[in-house]
Amino acid sequence: MTDVQDSRARRNVVVLVMAQALLGAQMPMIFTIAGLAGQSLASNPCFATLPISMIVLGSMCAATPVSAFMQRFGRRAGFALGTTGGALGGAIGALGLYTASFPLFLLGSLLTGIYMSAQGFYRFAAADTASDAYRPKAISYVMAGGLASAIIGPQLVKLTADAFVVPFLGTYAAVIAINLVGALLFLFLDIPRPPVPSEDAPRGRSRRELITTPGIAVAVICAMVSYALMNLVMTSTPLAVVGCGFETGDAANVVTAHVLAMYVPSFFTGHLIARFGVEKIVALGLFILACAGGVALTGVELEQFFLALVLLGIGWNFGFIGATTMLAASHAPYERGRMQGLNDLIVFGGVTMASLASGGLMNCSGGSAQEGWTAVNMAMAPFLVLAGGALIWLILRPEEQPAE
Repeated sequence: MTDVQDSRARRNVVVLVMAQALLGAQMPMIFTIAGLAGQSLASNPCFATLPISMIVLGSMCAATPVSAFMQRFGRRAGFALGTTGGALGGAIGALGLYTASFPLFLLGSLLTGIYMSAQGFYRFAAADTASDAYRPKAISYVMAGGLASAIIGPQLVKLTADAFVVPFLGTYAAVIAINLVGALLFLFLDIPRPPVPSEDAPRGRSRRELITTPGIAVAVICAMVSYALMNLVMTSTPLAVVGCGFETGDAANVVTAHVLAMYVPSFFTGHLIARFGVEKIVALGLFILACAGGVALTGVELEQFFLALVLLGIGWNFGFIGATTMLAASHAPYERGRMQGLNDLIVFGGVTMASLASGGLMNCSGGSAQEGWTAVNMAMAPFLVLAGGALIWLILRPEEQPAE
């Protein structure tokens, strides 16, 4: 039975890997240029990264309704909804650039958050039809699809950023095309629509009961901290690289290295979790995130940007995939829509705050790009202490029984 179940799961993983590779390319594209575009459109440089914050805010606001939509209509419909949001966001963002309207550009960014929210559920969709043994590998393989997006996205930025007279307009045109083409992939997804529960079916725990379950609470905290700190630093990176005297192409190359580091470990993260245990891998991820901040504080030469961002990507991978695996094993299938939406609401709420803080720390906390970059990386410390303390607390507790 497990082999038959995992045969379907493997087919779904192939589709989701392709979606992560093609559709996911729009995220490194937008994250590379949105801050630079915002800097040219905003009247105040402190608001340069506000477009990225709006993307994450849109993702946070969309998380619960998108999860509920998928619970009712299925993963395929939910992912199609995501590509619709991505295409609309790209179109309105392009219009904002063409008309030099910062508010319109922000609106496009907000709608792009719908796609970002839907993409976040690829990892959960990989687990839907997988056996317990295959689940961490399925999640890890789907995350590994981002390896291709790490190459495709920044290279498309180089090809399209100056394709039109208006800077970055060509990049947003490419984003529209990616969403329209990528939507076709989900026709091949084979994940059954969740059955309508009968009157006597178990309702599961309330959101309050779920989030106060120790294993779930720590998984959410570690996922939020891993993702928020990655976003905090990555959002400021193009501004820091260019602000320290390097070219936009150098910033794209640093982002490429970072996104590669985010996804290359996914080929073996699932195996490491299966061998050493999820808590150890999450702890390793938090430690590597701390090392990334330490390297960034040593200077602003190009090689230091590269090394810090590579470590940032690896730390995110171990921390976020590990936390996702913890969460997937801590709730029952009929609690899926409720818990996964709540998780992404909290995670992307933290990411929204991080991206909002990133621009202020980078542009308004010192008199130079180097001082701003130092402030961004110093801000990581208290959140790493929070996540590390929560994980140690969980490990020292008596072992929790899994959900029925």
